[in-house]
Amino acid sequence: FWLKLGLYCSYNPLPPPSAKATMSALNFAGTLSGHRGWVTAVTGTYEQSNLVVSSSRDKTLMIWELTPDAEEVGYARKALTGHGQAVSSVVLSSDGQFALSGSWDKTMRLWDLNTGATVRTFNKHTSDVNCVAFSGDNRQIVSGSRDKTLRLWNTLAECKYTISEDSHTDWISSVVFSPSAKNPLIVSSGWDKLVKVWNLNTCKLRTNLVGHTGVVYTTTVSPDGSLCSSGGKDGVAMLWDVNDGKHLYSLDAGGTINALAFSPKNYWLVAATDVSIKVWDLENKEVLDELTTQNPPKNGIPWCVSLCWSADGNTLFAGCTDGNVYVYQIGES
Repeated sequence: FWLKLGLYCSYNPLPPPSAKATMSALNFAGTLSGHRGWVTAVTGTYEQSNLVVSSSRDKTLMIWELTPDAEEVGYARKALTGHGQAVSSVVLSSDGQFALSGSWDKTMRLWDLNTGATVRTFNKHTSDVNCVAFSGDNRQIVSGSRDKTLRLWNTLAECKYTISEDSHTDWISSVVFSPSAKNPLIVSSGWDKLVKVWNLNTCKLRTNLVGHTGVVYTTTVSPDGSLCSSGGKDGVAMLWDVNDGKHLYSLDAGGTINALAFSPKNYWLVAATDVSIKVWDLENKEVLDELTTQNPPKNGIPWCVSLCWSADGNTLFAGCTDGNVYVYQIGES
């Protein structure tokens, strides 16, 4: 259905910024406070719906226990320490037992969330690790780095393959596995303005998705694996048919896009820009809601830099440069 939406809805320009949505798609629910630096990633899983994990430039990861029935939205259960530099990204295994993190210290770590201990350390990248991802079956790991390589690993921290042929010619910013088991793909993006689709079985380039005019910071794949969205410095969220590499349409975010996330519940795409979080309804290509902060950062520092939906699609977590994770719930105002 995601793809049909893309194919059969012709591109409509967005309403002007002054046009207010008639209802609020997301309402502020509370704050997870504890980090002392930018929250670079937030992640959760279906199996452990009361748990989210965040990574930060303060060199730590934080395990949060969500308390939906309490006054506070959640609390910090444990801080995971060990990285020597900023932690750039984190993902969870689908059973919620393990976290995988990437850091500017050139390493990745696999963490046991029950004990808080590092189970494995991954050493092969020669520069900052910017992004990490788990395959759907949790057996494969992919990482992207400032060293311009993508590396494929097993969970024993053995590097099985380094993608250098047809790779990005500049720093790699993001990498994701497609959730489609039928069509195992990896999607990556970089400072070279390209989005690349890779065949997981052969580790060979399948398609270059060309169109961005600036650095691409983020990519995300729709829950059914049919659509991909990418965004970055040019302020445009581009939507692509992953399987045939076609550009479907573009959405103007009005400023740099730092993170993107498809809703697992509605036909929505959410974008974190330097000043706000935009929620697009992909059926009519309109901005459904725009979330802002009352205390925007100064000196050109962005506000929100990471996004994550709860597995049920009812809660959005936004990681911000003030060290907070802001929590929003779906509902009418």
